[in-house]
Amino acid sequence: MTDIAAAAAVGGGVIGGAWAARFIFNGIDCKIFDPHPEAERIVGEVMANAERAYDLLTDAPFPTRGELRFVHSVEEAVEDTDIIQESVPERLELKQKVHMQIDAAAPENALIGSSTSGLLPTDIQAKMMNPERMFVAHPYNPVYLLPLVELVAGRQTSSETIERADRAYQQIGMKPVVIRKEIDAFVGDRLLEAVWREALWLIKDDVATTEELDDIMRYSFGMRWAQMGLFETYRIAGGEAGMRHFIEQFGPTVSLPWTKLMDVPELDDALIDKIASQSDAQSGHLGIRDLERIRDENLVGIMQVLARGHGGEGWGAGKLLKDYEAQLRAKAANDR
Repeated sequence: MTDIAAAAAVGGGVIGGAWAARFIFNGIDCKIFDPHPEAERIVGEVMANAERAYDLLTDAPFPTRGELRFVHSVEEAVEDTDIIQESVPERLELKQKVHMQIDAAAPENALIGSSTSGLLPTDIQAKMMNPERMFVAHPYNPVYLLPLVELVAGRQTSSETIERADRAYQQIGMKPVVIRKEIDAFVGDRLLEAVWREALWLIKDDVATTEELDDIMRYSFGMRWAQMGLFETYRIAGGEAGMRHFIEQFGPTVSLPWTKLMDVPELDDALIDKIASQSDAQSGHLGIRDLERIRDENLVGIMQVLARGHGGEGWGAGKLLKDYEAQLRAKAANDR
């Protein structure tokens, strides 16, 4: 039996719309507020992509779809809800204002999560009357398919809130990871930032183009990371002696001056033009919705293959998919 029956998405767009999809396809009613004049169209397109992706992902029976309803204010959105997902633009003052509005109108026991990619929850909750129920729930795009959500507590967030949030996101098929310390950009974006910074230098110095860099990732370590991450991959590289041998053999290379991770290339007009023109040459023949659908098909395929891994027990995101399918089937059986 799910603990959450009603949700709110404050802020639509790609992230907020995808959160709404997660909720309604798991049988949870969701109200959504976004003042953008194109919000309903944008969310509708995200929802259509989500429905297509779920049809491809599994034949497990989803519950009766929750109701999606657009409303006209933050207060109307959060009224009578169990969980609220804020996904407004990344401006601290705006998030503080919105969370004060949410806090004043939400039910006493409602969970309040922010989709921020790097703002600290302590700063966001600073002006709330009930900051103990606010936390960061940082997802990855597309939220309706990628299961990871980083849970980050602020100084005033209660441990009970994080425990409840962990259970709530598991109930909609996600993999919550509680981040042990509140740090800027959390963990996933810290790793991505390092790769992004180095990639910018490689383009600026004319070492490789955007397409060549993407090819290097997707034809090599990107496939390894999708199923074993960084440390399990390197454990294998260490052979029978394992991780200790790998570090002894390759660890010293991290001190070599190969990378420019501590330097940031200036994103001047010339570099921006170079990146944009290379990106246009690489993918400009495809519309953004086309790219999203291709991405979703590939992600579904990867997760389905991983679900058959480890002798059929599933591995990584595939194991999570198998567990989610079992959860859906059990709920369908109980609802008969």
